[in-house]
Amino acid sequence: MENWDEVRTAFHVARVGTVSGAAEVLGVHHATVIRHIDALEERLGVRLFQRHARGYTPTEAGRDLLRVAQATDDQFGQLAGRIKGRGNEVSGELVVTSIGGLSHLLAPALAEFQRGYPDLLVRYLTGDRLFRLEYGEAHVAVRAGAVPDQPDNVVQPFFRQDFALYASEGYVARHGMPQGCGDFAAHRFVGADDAETRAPFHRWLHDNVPGENIVFRSGDVHAQRNAILAGAGIGFTSVLQAAEVPGLVQVMAPKAEWAAPLWLVTHMDLHRTIKVQALLGFLKARAQGWQGG
Repeated sequence: MENWDEVRTAFHVARVGTVSGAAEVLGVHHATVIRHIDALEERLGVRLFQRHARGYTPTEAGRDLLRVAQATDDQFGQLAGRIKGRGNEVSGELVVTSIGGLSHLLAPALAEFQRGYPDLLVRYLTGDRLFRLEYGEAHVAVRAGAVPDQPDNVVQPFFRQDFALYASEGYVARHGMPQGCGDFAAHRFVGADDAETRAPFHRWLHDNVPGENIVFRSGDVHAQRNAILAGAGIGFTSVLQAAEVPGLVQVMAPKAEWAAPLWLVTHMDLHRTIKVQALLGFLKARAQGWQGG
């Protein structure tokens, strides 16, 4: 086992047929692949591959070794699934992560999912940090914005979250309702504290509202919504959540440019486990009712 890295390298070379292909799969330099193969052949005293212009072809000795490597790799994969995903049971620990602004949707959905699987422990982690699925920090991540492009992750469309501008009934009674962007200079707004925010609706707000009119700022979406409800100013809230909050008045209807596409992200090692598949199917079904408000 002290030479497993070399055996694993040989396995991938045989599987894809080229040094460059194996290097890409393993995430190493092609020189490392060649060094592993040469070292393994020297240690075993046999030629494992025939080198030719089109790539590497296993010899008879190479095929024997690779049958063992295939079985060992499969066993390691099954072991990882049992340790990290608890194999084929919807039980144990299930870790889900998302931005905090989705908790009003996901927390009730996860509670409903859990009722069907009483042996399941749910950990729902929120925040702006990207939890590392490849390190086992979460089983399922719900991410917003551009399509996630981390390697070895499986990414699926979830739903589109629509946003609109809202004010409280009290704010409208005191300040009136703006009839368009031309009236914004006479109004107060609630916005993000981070000028570099990636949220498309907050970027629009910074581009269309004078900075001095954004009088209440916070990095927490719940604080922003509570400030809007308290009459601090006009601000953005998701259409779905606004429908659940009495006392909010829609100031400007949703625009396509404000919408935030959401994605379900899993790591390839856990994507096919029964537990993860059960949750993904459940969330997709729930999202059909969320889409479009």
